[in-house]
Amino acid sequence: MRNDNGDGKQNHKHHHSNPSEHEHHNKSEHVHGGHKGHIAHDHSKHPGHEHHNHDVHDHSKHSEHQNHSHGGHDHEGGHDKHHGHSIGEFKKRFWISLVLTIPISYLSMMVQMLFGYEVNFPGDTFLLFLLSTIVFFYGGKPFLLGAWSEIKDKAPGMMLLISLAIVTAYVYSTLTAFFIEGSDFYFELATLIVIMLLGHWIEMKSIMGASKALEELIKLMPKEAHKIDSSGNIVDISVEDLKPGDQILVKPGEKIPLDGKIFEGHSTVDESMLTGESVPVEKTMGMEAIGGSINGEGILKINVSKTGSETYLAQVIQLVSDAEKTKSKAQGFADTAAKWLFYVAIVAGIITLAYWWTTGDFDTALERMVTVLIIACPHALGLATPLVTSRSTSIAAKNGLLIRNRTSFESAFRINRIVFDKTGTLTEGNFGVTDIHPTVGISEEELLKLAYSVETQSEHPIAKGIVKEGKKRDLELYKVSNYQNLTGKGLVAKINNSEIAIVSPGVLRENNISFDIETYEKLAQQGKTVIFVLKDNTLQGMIALADIIRESSYKVIKELNNLGIDTVMMTGDNSRVAHYVGEKLGMTKVIAEVLPHEKSNNVRELKEGGKKVAMVGDGVNDAPALAEADLGIAIGAGTDVAIETADVVLVNSNPVDILSTLKLSRASRIKMIQNLIWAAGYNIIAIPLAAGVLISAGIVITPAIGAAVMSLSTIICAINAQLLRID
Repeated sequence: MRNDNGDGKQNHKHHHSNPSEHEHHNKSEHVHGGHKGHIAHDHSKHPGHEHHNHDVHDHSKHSEHQNHSHGGHDHEGGHDKHHGHSIGEFKKRFWISLVLTIPISYLSMMVQMLFGYEVNFPGDTFLLFLLSTIVFFYGGKPFLLGAWSEIKDKAPGMMLLISLAIVTAYVYSTLTAFFIEGSDFYFELATLIVIMLLGHWIEMKSIMGASKALEELIKLMPKEAHKIDSSGNIVDISVEDLKPGDQILVKPGEKIPLDGKIFEGHSTVDESMLTGESVPVEKTMGMEAIGGSINGEGILKINVSKTGSETYLAQVIQLVSDAEKTKSKAQGFADTAAKWLFYVAIVAGIITLAYWWTTGDFDTALERMVTVLIIACPHALGLATPLVTSRSTSIAAKNGLLIRNRTSFESAFRINRIVFDKTGTLTEGNFGVTDIHPTVGISEEELLKLAYSVETQSEHPIAKGIVKEGKKRDLELYKVSNYQNLTGKGLVAKINNSEIAIVSPGVLRENNISFDIETYEKLAQQGKTVIFVLKDNTLQGMIALADIIRESSYKVIKELNNLGIDTVMMTGDNSRVAHYVGEKLGMTKVIAEVLPHEKSNNVRELKEGGKKVAMVGDGVNDAPALAEADLGIAIGAGTDVAIETADVVLVNSNPVDILSTLKLSRASRIKMIQNLIWAAGYNIIAIPLAAGVLISAGIVITPAIGAAVMSLSTIICAINAQLLRID
């Protein structure tokens, strides 16, 4: 039989007719049922499967990522400039410094006066000096290195402000311990270092915490592989021992160990865990296979092309590492506040020293100046943003959000126009039955039952859609025999001595079997896939399937519209299909038949007039638009390129999480500003009081009072951060 769509053009790829013949897709063909025989279904032209190329993955730029352990990553580029210190290193420095701070606090004269007790034994001063020296050099090292970098860059910020305070406290305290009269600041020195280390640790840990879900993917990788040796024998070896160029065999149902190119075999592969593509991808010789994806029913032989740091999963982990280096906009506020506090501290310190030296003795002047310089660096400023970052990242993880770029995320509350890709974003990316049209003399249930019974033999997405509907209706299966896949034709099987065939409209035309063309055309114009059921060459009816619109899509579009946010669908699908879905969802605007490179141009145009635009997508074709948008959101794992260019990843592939993103962004922004205002504002008041401007009125901040107020300020910021919520 010749598979003809009735327009004189042969179609060997579809077991249905499809209105999207002109679409721009780059995807492997899916043979219905995962077998060679059923009339093939080419998703490269299916309106429900847009132009995602899952076979190309550029890992080269990730080759420097030699392991999956985040403990060893540098965390630089934020306001804190971690300078090569890993999260484990900060944790270690924090705990050691904290333990040493306990005896330092106990021995400190300031604390003794504050709590009214006295400690006096031979060598107590030297012990206090020794413990404080260890904390200063060991715990303060990251800040001292960071300050040196800020000096070299001529960009004073948080690290220089912290260093100014701890160097001043250490030098002055050492002088008072051995050379001059005055109160030591060892307690302030130790607690400041401990609090700042805690802030850095919290910040790094919060960003790392979101990566744990991705790191779990590594655990899902197979530990062994079936290597094909030079003699053709199969040898089981550790995946770690494989090298590029090695040949491996993957059995049905097994996970593919590493990225490579198929040189023999034919199968369908489930890449959903890695790419977010729910429809199994047909894989044949010459095509790429991704490590971690699940093989279907066929046997595949693969030439390993990428190992270790170059594999797809290693690339995903690298993306999280990149997220650590993202500089938060709110942290920029903290840097700005720290810069001005540094200048204010220097000027106020010099004025304080000069004034008190000319009106009194040098020791008093020096103590006043030191108090000013130390108070200029508030504990709270070091924790103001990390505490909110930690809290917001925790809330994000619980709500299925992976924040890759905090700068874009924290500005998300400004978004007033959101652009959606269609397939896999607003739709589920897999087929479901939408319409059943039996002919006269057969019930809807009987028609579905025939198709359901035959399709249970196939693993194709269309078959799965029919089987899903049959199970949903709790239909009984007929006994099927003589099941066959006929290449380029369809499925054929025997049920109760009758031949049941499931075919496309082209097969009906080829065999001059009449059908309801008007109903078929109406369904086809809606972008639905239509199959026909024959019994002994007599038409029993037609069943339509489509990529099902997510139930959550209706909710998110409605709520966004209610918030006054424009909702735009942008798809490579044909105009009829796109507008059908857009109208059902109530989208503000639909842009259809868009080539991949045109998507970014459209986003640029949508940003005109001062609009802040978010783009939601999951495919390679969406990557330019995700990069162009003010906020790029990837649905599910998406493709590697989509994730790389996205600012936020919706781990649960639920569009409703977009609402959570906007709400959390607004709430986080408010909390950060509140904390920064409190931390910096407190200092603006405290510095002149420490300088002694109101000493004539009996108001002055002593080192002890300064320490107490600083602790209170830090506690207020911590409590405020923990109050972060999203409705």
